[in-house]
Amino acid sequence: MKSYLAILFVVATVFSYSCKSNVDGEIQIITAEEMQELSQLEDVQLVDVRTPEERKEGYIANSQNIDYLSPNFDEEIEKLDKSKPVIVYCKSRNRSAKCAAKMKDAGFVKIYDLDGGIAKWKYKGFEIKSNP
Repeated sequence: MKSYLAILFVVATVFSYSCKSNVDGEIQIITAEEMQELSQLEDVQLVDVRTPEERKEGYIANSQNIDYLSPNFDEEIEKLDKSKPVIVYCKSRNRSAKCAAKMKDAGFVKIYDLDGGIAKWKYKGFEIKSNP
């Protein structure tokens, strides 16, 4: 019985450390609900990596638009504060995943990627801003 408990303890310990989320410099995929909480709790930089034309269809409040397809994308992300958490989103998570990888390589400390992008955000009923 003691060996069974010891094995169970070791497995639980290994599992808990392997599931530890958001190690510095790593990318964490977050849900719309988690993003809503993070944007209220932490001083995060919210980045919309869609094109300006896509952004006209609606965007998440307090986000800045840095078009992933723009030729000056790399220079624009360098203007962000690498020591502050950043959340990236696009339409469905294709471009934001690529952006998050670039940010990791550029030395950003905390990177969150919105799972499902703005499409999932809308689906969950969260607020979308529109241009006047």
